[in-house]
Amino acid sequence: MHKLEGAALQTQLDRLPRWHFNPERHAVERRLVFSDFNAAFGFMSRVALAAEQRNHHPEWANVYNRVEIAFTTHEAGGLSLRDIEFALWVDGVASHMGA
Repeated sequence: MHKLEGAALQTQLDRLPRWHFNPERHAVERRLVFSDFNAAFGFMSRVALAAEQRNHHPEWANVYNRVEIAFTTHEAGGLSLRDIEFALWVDGVASHMGA
């Protein structure tokens, strides 16, 4: 697993229009808003189960109906294809759950 850089990084970021690239952390970040706390917590539960299965865990925070989530691969020293694929999966779950 390697850190995405240059044109390869930009190509992958183009796949994530809802995400923000944080160059300081070399991570992708997204803020999601759900209908209420239960919906936000349900989303986090689904992502947590997937994270355990993938052995790849997000950095995140929750306040009431908002979830802030970030992906980076510490072993690679920054964003990897693993993060991109998980972020795309998160987009699908978030959309299905109304975020």
